[in-house]
Order: sequence, then structure tokens, then C-alpha cells
Amino acid sequence: MTTTSYPRPDHATLAVHAGREDLTALGLHVPLIDLATTYPMPTIEAGGTAYDTIGAGERPDGEATYVYQRLWNPGVDRFERAVATLEQTHGAVAFASGMAALTAALLAAVAAGKPHVVAVRPLYGGSDHLLATGLLGTEVTWAEPGTVRGAIRPDTGLVLVETPANPSLDLVDIAAIVAQAGDVPVAVDNTFATPVLQQPAVHGATLVLHSATKFMGGHGDVMGGVVAADHEWTALLRQIRAITGAVLHPLAAYELHRGLQTIHVRVRAQQESAATVAAWLAERPEVSRVHYAGLPGGDPLGLLGRQMAGAGALVAFRLAGGYAAASALLERLELVTHAVSLGGVDSLIQHPASLTHRLVADDARPDADLLRLSLGLECVDDVLADLDKAFANLP
Repeated sequence: MTTTSYPRPDHATLAVHAGREDLTALGLHVPLIDLATTYPMPTIEAGGTAYDTIGAGERPDGEATYVYQRLWNPGVDRFERAVATLEQTHGAVAFASGMAALTAALLAAVAAGKPHVVAVRPLYGGSDHLLATGLLGTEVTWAEPGTVRGAIRPDTGLVLVETPANPSLDLVDIAAIVAQAGDVPVAVDNTFATPVLQQPAVHGATLVLHSATKFMGGHGDVMGGVVAADHEWTALLRQIRAITGAVLHPLAAYELHRGLQTIHVRVRAQQESAATVAAWLAERPEVSRVHYAGLPGGDPLGLLGRQMAGAGALVAFRLAGGYAAASALLERLELVTHAVSLGGVDSLIQHPASLTHRLVADDARPDADLLRLSLGLECVDDVLADLDKAFANLP
């Protein structure tokens, strides 16, 4: 008997079907939403065995009881399996928010007796602030991409990078960071790139973090976070999630899992608009600099095509008129919404120094002339018309 070996489906196909492979056999077309907070125990022994299994961070076996929603939920599990498939990792663990996901990773390092973190700036402002305060018992050393090796100590438990970085969109060579880190796990915040454009684990990262609120949800109406990792880390993170109660709600898991089905078409379309807007901004006399890897000179490390499949759907730009011009521009926009967050179907713009990075140390806070624009799914000509009107007679 011969068997036919088929190639791995395209990533876009996996995004549609991952976590749903068993639906046809179950007679379903979409996953069920299980909102139960608790589950019946067939026997004391079965309940105890299930508690031991799930409490150790492992998946329940066969028909075992799920015990309690804080410990396990089948819908959350489906979303996690889908993310792991897209990120090419053993598994994934979903949380109530992106910050809850990062918190769990940091607590794991502290619990292992290695509370020192080496972090490469810039990072999302919330991540930066959490590390700077040491609220979780961590100690941080800030490093440049080329100085990570020298910053590592015997008690270093994690190296954290974000690429593209928030808000400047700087790209970091993940493989180079991994080489410098040696045996220290490298965590990569992949929120901006999404697994559509980048899979950090392929380049050696141990942990891949996402604010699932952004591109995974894609519509600005659901919050969540997720960490994709190997078996050892996912088991540990599930234990921390169960103890701290930072679990993703089942309804949110359903919405995020649904969001993955369209993430490819959304990110590709948004990226196309971002490239158009970046090129348009680069020609404006009011703009002193555009940060976008797809522009000439925007990818000095040559990571597009090697690490990333595209430059992404965000554009950062600086205004020659400084803060006064940035403030005026934001007040004049009508179609593009002045709001934090990103990755949704509508275009959002914000001033990082005043909002997302307000609590970052003075010497690391973004300059007052910088704006960050997340392109949505509007016709790009309408976005350009809105920007053009807002640019008129800027300070």
C-alpha cells in the first residue's frame, strides 16, 4: 500500500481551517461556544485526575472533564491550536489581554529564579512601563540590538524584543538576537507583523507574543492576548494563567478564532494601503521623515523577504512642524479616527508620546513630532483625501 505525501497547505488556507479540523466529523460548520463555568464530574477519581492533568498545564485527555472554565475551555483551546499552527509552534496559551500574556511570561522567569530581563527598545509603552517599574519582581537592562550578548547575566530569564517595533516600526533581526542570547529564551512581540508576515519561532524565538486585540480580532471589538511556544513553556504558562485567573473568555476566543479566518486578506489589503500612504507621505513637504520598511532605505538589514513577507500595515511619520503640527493634524482628520490601538478594519492614528508611550521614561519616549497610523480597509484614495485636507496650512 502506498501513501501520498501532500505539501503543507498554504498559510492562508491554514488560517481558515486551523482549529476546525474536526468540525465536519462533529456535524458542525462553525465551532460551538461553550460558556459553562463548571463541568459535571462523572466520579471523584475522574475529576481528580482531570484536575491533576489540567493543573499541570497539560491538555485534558479524551472525554475527561474540563473541571472549571478558569482551567480549561474547548473554544479557547481551538483558538490556541489555530495560533500555534500559524506560528509553527508546539502550542499556544491565550489570555485576557496582551499585557496579561506578557505578565505571565515575566512571572515564569521570576518563578524560575531568573528575574533579570534584557529588553530592546522601543517596545509597546505598556510593556516598557511594566518592565521599568519592576512590579512583578523583574529587573530590566535596556539594550540595543547589537548589545544583547553583553547585557546577559547568570540570572537573565528572558530577552524581549518587538519587531516591527512600536511605534517607530524599527525592524530587529530575530536570528541575530537569538544567537546573542545563547541559552536564554527570546520572546518576540509579533503583534505588528502578525503570523501572516512573520513567524519568529522559525528564526529561533522561544516565545511569540501577540496582543490578539489588534490584527487577530481585526474589528476593534474584542480583547485578548496569546503566547505561542514549545511544550515546556505552554505547560508553565497554563499553570500561571490558571492561578492568576487571566484566562481568555470563551466568547472572546470564538471572535478571535473567527478573526483568523480573514487575517490574510485583511493584512494584505491593509499593507497595500500602507505602502501607498507611506509613499504619499514621503512626498509631503510637511513631513520630515516616514518610517516604513517598504520605502527605499527603510530596511537597512535586508529583513524583508528574509524574515518578513512584507512591510506591514502601519506607518509612522514625523512632522516638520513638531508637536503643534501633529496636534492640528489629529484635530482636522474626519475619516481617520484619532484613537489608540491598531489592526482593525478602520484606520486609526495616534500620538505615541501623549498616549501609548506616555509612561515611558523621558529618554526613551517617542519624540513629540511622531504620529503612528494604522491603515484599515477603507479605499486608500479616501484616506489620502482625508490626510490631504488635514495637511492644509499646518503650523
